[in-house]
Amino acid sequence: MTIVVGTAGHIDHGKTSLLRALTGIDADRLPEERRRGMTLDVGYAHLALEDGEELDFVDVPGHERLVGNMLVGAGEVDAALLVVAADDGPRAQTIEHLELIDCLGIGVGLAVVTKIDQADAARVAAVAEAVADLLGRTTLAGAPVVAVSALSGQGLGELRAALVDLRNRAREAARGELAGPDRPARLAIDRVFTIRGRGTVVTGTLRGGPLARGDLLRLEPAGARLRAREVQVHNWTVDAAAEGGRVAVNVAGDADLSRGDVLTGDPEVRATSELTVVLRRPPPLNSGKPFADWPPAAGSGVRLHLGTASVGARLGRGARQMVDLPDGRRVARIRLDGPIAASNGDRFVLRRPSPAATLAGGLVLDASPPVGPSRRRASAARLEALANAAEPGRAAARLELHGVLPALDSGPSTGASAIGGHLLASDVLADLEDRAVALVGGSDGSSGGHRLAELRASLARTLRRAVAVDARAAETVAMAVLDLLVAGGRLHREGDLIVPAGHVAASLPAGTLAAMDRLELALAVAGPPALSDAARAAGCPPEGVRALERSGRIVRLDDELAYAASTYVDLEGMAIRLATPGPVSPAALRDATGTSRKYVMALLEELDRRGVLARTPAGHVRGPRAGR
Repeated sequence: MTIVVGTAGHIDHGKTSLLRALTGIDADRLPEERRRGMTLDVGYAHLALEDGEELDFVDVPGHERLVGNMLVGAGEVDAALLVVAADDGPRAQTIEHLELIDCLGIGVGLAVVTKIDQADAARVAAVAEAVADLLGRTTLAGAPVVAVSALSGQGLGELRAALVDLRNRAREAARGELAGPDRPARLAIDRVFTIRGRGTVVTGTLRGGPLARGDLLRLEPAGARLRAREVQVHNWTVDAAAEGGRVAVNVAGDADLSRGDVLTGDPEVRATSELTVVLRRPPPLNSGKPFADWPPAAGSGVRLHLGTASVGARLGRGARQMVDLPDGRRVARIRLDGPIAASNGDRFVLRRPSPAATLAGGLVLDASPPVGPSRRRASAARLEALANAAEPGRAAARLELHGVLPALDSGPSTGASAIGGHLLASDVLADLEDRAVALVGGSDGSSGGHRLAELRASLARTLRRAVAVDARAAETVAMAVLDLLVAGGRLHREGDLIVPAGHVAASLPAGTLAAMDRLELALAVAGPPALSDAARAAGCPPEGVRALERSGRIVRLDDELAYAASTYVDLEGMAIRLATPGPVSPAALRDATGTSRKYVMALLEELDRRGVLARTPAGHVRGPRAGR
């Protein structure tokens, strides 16, 4: 795994000069940067260590007006290298960069006191002590402090040894991270440029992996598909970049790319305009910046920096969107001004645009917060449980918050079993099961059962009133729940009829029951015989016909026209499909069913009456109850 180290520190404290002395690479890549002697945008370099491995460096601007560019670099690093000049000591951007490092949760670092050739030993020791004190109030507490001179080379040997230790500590910290090497590739884009004759090239820090030539990647938040035409690491073309680090990719495909976009094969990275997050206060470093109230005010406008993306945002209001935790953190729902690519577990920084100040560090708890009916589940207790859970327990807490999640979209195991391709919170599943048993048994327990199609539709409506799920998925889940209840012995299925467990339909003689089966089979065709003729042929008496109709096993359209329930459901579905792209005529439905006008007109009249279809001068179209 190649470790990426981000520099940090005040302007003109020697960050770029230090990297040049270490690596031989000038990270000031723009003519304007060289002219002005300061880093304006993110620069890059790499260092070959004595053991043959390499470190990647991201050199970020130190000017206060370029904090946004600093966060582009710092948002995708494994470790931090804080640079403080011995003659100047910690200054405003030293403090601000340390705040941002802490807010991003970067816990591996190294401090370097530079320009020691311009200060005496006492001054160097005093600055080193001041730096160690500042680090002690942040996530970099206990990080080593090394003194060097980029001009004379003094201390560079000790710095190289400290960088080897830094690499080892960063690798240890990276184990178990959500974007570790076991995850699909994820490249947050920080540069986009065009090479004549080769096309568009993007660069970024690789998370997960590998990323190989020819891979088809998803561009988020746009959703476009791009192919990796060529992959380069440190200006060398490789078949695959497999161990993180800085990567350049020549991409093929039709899409507008820009800094902040993400190329990925990870299904958990998604386009989103809302996030549920947990916020924590920046460390007390006395930066001298305008005081930022904590916690940030509900409804306030902020700037969110996540990965290489930066977007305006607004904090939510109300008890379901803002919960203060006992330890001083705050759970919040944030609405973004535009979509970005994010996944659960991403870290970010919130800044106040004016007057500029760092407001909070944060962690994405839910990159796709509950919508629709599921919003009602966002209680303070559930939000607190989500904030306090550690992976993989956070996946279970997220399920409790939503009530239902696609099984393939739930991340780590929640401990719940997939039902119809979805995971259901325990209370949602229990309510569905109780509702099904109640419907089948009737309010007084005397019901003789329920038609399967109607029961499935009723349960699907119950589910959609409780949680956010589309109609097709709700029907699938409802059917799976019924199958579970039948398999568990709580309900019993007789053909297309669901009856209570232990139900005996044998109040009728065995001969009548057999005749009912024969009649149902005779009516299971698109053009059934007249009901009286079919009943006579099957030997089914009138009480048997009434029992079939009462139990939902047959559907009667008029005195002499009846269908087996399963056949009627199939015909209804066919009519809906034909009417979906546009009006369907009786002749078209007749041809599709292979029957005659007599059957088709009776069927259309019944579907119109029930609101499944609606009659118009151009033909029959989908009605308000189609698919319900």
